[in-house]
Amino acid sequence: MNAFLHSAREKSGVRFTWNRFKSKLLLTYTLSYILIFLIPLSGVTFVIYHNATGNLRSEIEQSNVNQLNQVRLSIDNQMNNLIETANTIAFDEHLTRYMVSHPYYSRDAIASLARYKTSNTILEELFLYYRGDDRVYSSLGMSNLDLVFKNIYRFERWRPDGIEQALNQTPFNTVRPAETVSVRSRSESLLAMLVPIKPNDPYPYGTILYLIKEAQLTGMMDSILNDFSGSSYIFSGTGDVLTANNRGDALRGQDVASLTALAPGIHSLVLGGERYSVVTVKSKTNGWTYATAIPSYQFFEQVAQIRTIILLVFVFTALTGIVVAMLLARRQYHPIRDLLEFASLRQDAKDTPKSRNEWDWIKQTIHDYHARIDMQEPFVRNQCLMLLFKHGKPDDPEIERMIVRSGLDLPENARCFTVILSLDEQHRDEGSWTRQQALRALLHQLDLPELRARLYGVEFSVGHRLALLVMLLPAEEDDEARRVRRILAELDRRLAEQLPQRPNLGVGTVYGGLSGLNQSFLEAASALEQRMLTDGGRIAYFEELAEPPASAMSGESYWIPKKWLLKLEQSLKQGNEATALQLIASMMEKIKHETLPVGLLRCLCFDVLNSLLRTAAELGIEDVRGDLSSLHAFETLEGLESKLRSLAMRICLAATDRTEEAQPTLMDEIVAYVEANYADYTLSLEHVALKYGTSTSYLSRSFKEKIGLNFTEYIWQCRLKEVTRQLVHTSAPLKDIIERVGYLDAPNFIRKFKKETGLTPGQYRKLHGSVSLEA
Repeated sequence: MNAFLHSAREKSGVRFTWNRFKSKLLLTYTLSYILIFLIPLSGVTFVIYHNATGNLRSEIEQSNVNQLNQVRLSIDNQMNNLIETANTIAFDEHLTRYMVSHPYYSRDAIASLARYKTSNTILEELFLYYRGDDRVYSSLGMSNLDLVFKNIYRFERWRPDGIEQALNQTPFNTVRPAETVSVRSRSESLLAMLVPIKPNDPYPYGTILYLIKEAQLTGMMDSILNDFSGSSYIFSGTGDVLTANNRGDALRGQDVASLTALAPGIHSLVLGGERYSVVTVKSKTNGWTYATAIPSYQFFEQVAQIRTIILLVFVFTALTGIVVAMLLARRQYHPIRDLLEFASLRQDAKDTPKSRNEWDWIKQTIHDYHARIDMQEPFVRNQCLMLLFKHGKPDDPEIERMIVRSGLDLPENARCFTVILSLDEQHRDEGSWTRQQALRALLHQLDLPELRARLYGVEFSVGHRLALLVMLLPAEEDDEARRVRRILAELDRRLAEQLPQRPNLGVGTVYGGLSGLNQSFLEAASALEQRMLTDGGRIAYFEELAEPPASAMSGESYWIPKKWLLKLEQSLKQGNEATALQLIASMMEKIKHETLPVGLLRCLCFDVLNSLLRTAAELGIEDVRGDLSSLHAFETLEGLESKLRSLAMRICLAATDRTEEAQPTLMDEIVAYVEANYADYTLSLEHVALKYGTSTSYLSRSFKEKIGLNFTEYIWQCRLKEVTRQLVHTSAPLKDIIERVGYLDAPNFIRKFKKETGLTPGQYRKLHGSVSLEA
């Protein structure tokens, strides 16, 4: 393709340039490929990043769950130890009411309490109280209840009378939330745990009061949760906050209260306008709920490294993809650029595209080509019809495809024959040309569905004759001859509706394929000619042509059929060399296979020779007479056949030359008439066809064959040439010049002028006419 374009440029002298940097199509291709690449890449990157952060978040949350379970187990163990200690105290013989109040044994009781306190490191102090008593016992000894809780351990919210009431009335294990307690000269955040003794006794006689260091519990939580950053809570079974540990901003009261309603597990909540990941576990031992609340941004901080790596990979991949996309876009644009260059070489160099959008120009070019094809389609179909009539169905696959695309292919099981109409005898008046044009339009393609037939017509000479291809489509009727006559009757009826005088018709033999259509055409022409010679009926059937009477002695087989001779003469007159040679070969073969007397044999040979000589005389071929002596002198049938073939080729060549000479003479007259009258705005194809008595289709086809341009294009070129001449050599106003050449639409002319020359008429005059006008 590139080599072809290079060669075409050199031959045409046209250099087509299209700046790819200004190309909208190339830019669209590039952006499309980039988007096709970046959109999935962005999606995949997002999914990978989302999965990575989600997995990491799940791992952190699951780790928090595991760690929180460890916290629960550790604190549950501590609480269980305290309950077991209470059980041990309840059954310790040194700690009965009698022993602790005895002046001598009370020392052992106090020592026992000190050991129990020491064995539980989370305890600030342990108190043993017997209900109804005003004294309380601890590792420090026996003290008055009011003295202890008014002077030594002063709770911030728990009043001494409330403490006394709780010690006397608590029916089951109870833990109070942590609060600040003044212990002598220092403050300590302590939890209070009351355990009735004996445990599970409906009538307890005393109460164990544990003062638990909150710092011990939070320290235990911190040691297990490691680098935990957030808030951790322990809630009682009633939803009270027993202890809280905040690393960072503490949650508000209502947000903390909302955590108590959560089921065990992992939750994502918005607390205080910020999203948190909340993990909760619940103890089956005491019903406590353990909770951690971690701000979600911490997860993103922990995946910063992963995010950076993913971002770097994304940027590198995106840059690589953009480069590849640009290369692919240029690769895909290359064929379109070649198409643009090829299309530009098929047009005038001045028609190179001005738009930056190649597709628009390509679509416009294709539209123009399609319009030209539509204009040429009737011409192509007519040419295919003439080819079939003169030569039958060819062996060339390309021509066969053209015949199929023209709609002339014979359907399966269909048959065909030829009909020739002669319009020579029609009366000529002002309306005759209009009627004949309507007739040609009718017979261009005529469907007879009720007869299962289809007709295609073409004007095949300058004379007033039409040839019809008649297709007999598959039908239930078996009598083919009857179908043919019915079709001819319907055709004759329709012709009578179009013409004041019915035309003469010649009908050829029916054949099973298009390959025999040329034979049928010759037969129809022979039948029509015989009808004129014999003054028979208007419709002449080749099959009904009369044969000369056969010799009584020899029989019909000794004579060459008259139909063969008629077909031979028609093939010679039409210059159909292949058919003529085939007919001569068939006749000579028939003569060779007959056992005949020499005299009769020579008569038959002279019959064939006379047919050729008679045709040559009709065509005005005078030089054949000088060869009569040599033509009659033959010794063998092979020698005669060779001479007949040579003579037939000469006659066909002369007939072809005669036809070609006749047609250019008419076309030369028509071209001269157009050149002389192109300034007449009423000049049209129909006007010229009427003047010269031919059809518009035939005139259009022949005009383009002669000039290389169709009728309208040629008139435009004549007018353009005259306008440019007057622009250069005269100073007449543009409007007057345009009107002089027969163009009434000045704006349309200016637009076409600029498209053709690349300049407006004014610019053209300024560029080319200044020197001439000054001179």
